[in-house]
Amino acid sequence: MFAEKPTLSGERVTLCPVGPEHAEGLFELVSDPEVRRLTGSHARADLESLRTWYATRAGHSDRLDLAITADGAFVGEVVINQLDTDNLSCNLRIALVGARAFGRGYGSEAIELVLDHVFRTTPLHRVRLEVYAFNERARHVYEKAGFVAEGVERDALLWEGEWHDAVVMAVLRPEWQARTGTLA
Repeated sequence: MFAEKPTLSGERVTLCPVGPEHAEGLFELVSDPEVRRLTGSHARADLESLRTWYATRAGHSDRLDLAITADGAFVGEVVINQLDTDNLSCNLRIALVGARAFGRGYGSEAIELVLDHVFRTTPLHRVRLEVYAFNERARHVYEKAGFVAEGVERDALLWEGEWHDAVVMAVLRPEWQARTGTLA
């Protein structure tokens, strides 16, 4: 379903297929303590493994990994994964490179571009995500994009000795169509 890896352009950002040339930006992203907290990432990665990871994403037709760039610089990634073709659903995840990318509208626009692509070019009906309850900024962005809270996974993340809930959110094709005035 995602064999073709498009480039999607907006006013602030361009989304392009990830490649090894984006590995240094990804390394910066996954090394940022605040980004790690917001995404609940305990894993550590080295630059070479990230370069290999990004070099292999183009070969996967069950996912879409896109670099978020602004003025030619890597500012994050947005990924469609966990494709369920039987139930016409997938997962979305997004991460931005810390303080230099937060609050500039990059994430909002990237999500809008990806949802537009998914609902215009695939038969998918549902796009889901999870956000930690303490990440109010991200939850606001998701709600603005049409995601609706569906439930809570209690104590889903243990971070620095404290438990945190994860909020499950999703947007359905008819909701997206009604919000955008689009028949896809």
